[in-house]
Order: sequence, then structure tokens, then C-alpha cells
Amino acid sequence: MRNPSLPPRLLPTLCALAAEALHLGWETTHGGVPAHHLLNDAALPAISNWWGLLVVPLLVWFALGRIERRGAVLIQAGSQARFTAVVWLRFLSSMAWGGALALAFTAGHPAVSFFFLGAFVIAPLVHGYRAEYLLGFVLGMTFTFGAVLPLLAGAVIALFAWSTRLVVGALARVARGGRPADAVMASSGPD
Repeated sequence: MRNPSLPPRLLPTLCALAAEALHLGWETTHGGVPAHHLLNDAALPAISNWWGLLVVPLLVWFALGRIERRGAVLIQAGSQARFTAVVWLRFLSSMAWGGALALAFTAGHPAVSFFFLGAFVIAPLVHGYRAEYLLGFVLGMTFTFGAVLPLLAGAVIALFAWSTRLVVGALARVARGGRPADAVMASSGPD
């Protein structure tokens, strides 16, 4: 039974903070906490992995809040269970995608380009701007790149997905003459 005075996203946020602290502790004892250059270019500024102590818990808090707000409006029988399953599927698939990208980068494999550019292709098709996708992508890459660079990359991908869907939706409405899709379907039926 949940304590009504505590927000349900508090425990995952504290777990994320503890996991990031353990990650940084491990890095400290294994050669020091690295810093990563933007675009992997030494001429650009480096961002320390210490920022993860702030970024990861805030991202978990924000993402879970967005997910909770979307799920709170579901009232049909079984819709909460379906929503939870879909959110977990999205989160785990984007975490696997981010992990595969990080693994390919670490191994120096040429699939890095496939995974990174592929995210721009797939994200608009699957609503890649949703919080669970961004959270999974960032957490999947955090061990390799820290939290800030994956957050920046994920935010660019999410913005691209959102703006692509916005533009395609606007063009579709213009093509339909400003009518909703349901009205177009009803008027194109047999006479």
C-alpha cells in the first residue's frame, strides 16, 4: 500500500540517484571520473560525468511525472494495464537502443552511425518524443557517456520527432481541406 503523502516517483528518483552515485564511485576507483567532449571533438568543451548526480535524478523525476500525467486520464477498464505495458516496452526498447549505441561506440564499430541516424528515422514513427523513450535512451548510454551528452542527443532526437510529426500532421490537414480524418473517411465511403 502506497503512502499517499509521498509521490510515487520519489522512490525511483532516489534509486536513480543511488545508482548514479555508485556509478561515479566505481569510476572514481577505476581511473577517475571522465569528462566527455561535445561531438567527441577535443576542441569543444568537456562535460564531466559528475553532472550525472544532478541530471539523472532530475530526468527520472521529470519523465515519471510526464508518464503519470498521461496515465492519469485513462479511465476505461484495462487501459491502465495496457498503458503500463506500453510504457515499459518503450522504455526498455529505447534503453536497449541507447545501450547498443554506447556499446558500438566503445567497441569502435561502424554501427554507431546506424544506431544514431536510425534513431532519427524511427523516432517520428513511434512517438519518440515521449518521456519514456528519452529516459530509456539516456539511461542506456549513461554508463559510457555520462548523463549530459545522452540527454542532449536524446533531446535533439525527441525535438526532431515531435517537429516532424507536427509538420506531417499539418500537411495532412491541409491536404484534407482542414477536415478531421474521420470526416474525410466518412465522406469517401460508397454512395
